[in-house]
Amino acid sequence: MPVRVGVLGGTGPAGRALAGRLAASGVDVVIGSRDAARAAMVRDSVLERWPGRSLLLDAADNPGAARADVVVVATPWDAAAETAASLAAELEGKVVVSMANALTRGEGGFQALVPARGSVAAAVQAALPGSRVAAAFHHLPARALGDLDSPLDADVLVCADHPEATAVASELVERVPGLRALDAGGLHSAGPIEAFTAVLLQLNVRYKAKAGVRITGIE
Repeated sequence: MPVRVGVLGGTGPAGRALAGRLAASGVDVVIGSRDAARAAMVRDSVLERWPGRSLLLDAADNPGAARADVVVVATPWDAAAETAASLAAELEGKVVVSMANALTRGEGGFQALVPARGSVAAAVQAALPGSRVAAAFHHLPARALGDLDSPLDADVLVCADHPEATAVASELVERVPGLRALDAGGLHSAGPIEAFTAVLLQLNVRYKAKAGVRITGIE
């Protein structure tokens, strides 16, 4: 397992929740942000919320977080590729996990958007030709993920064009109790995986739930 995981955009709801959950699972995590002081403030807020847990959480600016062994891109979807491209040197040769979803919310509810390359993950891979990009963690509600007292019970669909990226991302997923990684194939699967998040969010709003995804029939 990688020594350290960096979370770019780790001050947002999804990034903060993932960083806390990974740290609670024994992973050494560094929260990244454009502003190092903001990253430190969020790290401190997570540590203060869970004082009884020994969380391996550090904070840095995005370049500092990008120097970790494996890096998760948790920025807003429309900044993911640009942020990744700006850190191409730090991310060279590494596995990078994209977890962003291209979504909007209108009067009718959540709607999936189609980025120029078909998915946010594909755009991140195009911005990082020297890295191996996997798509994962899309269907985990941030509130449930960030509540460390609540157990998780969900599948995480992982897709990548590089076997190493699939393997590393899957191992990271399964470090978290209650999560199961499923290999969903190449990065071409990222488009429908990301888009389904809009449906899941709409269900959670309608039923006031924090539902994830479970795929049946796979042992």
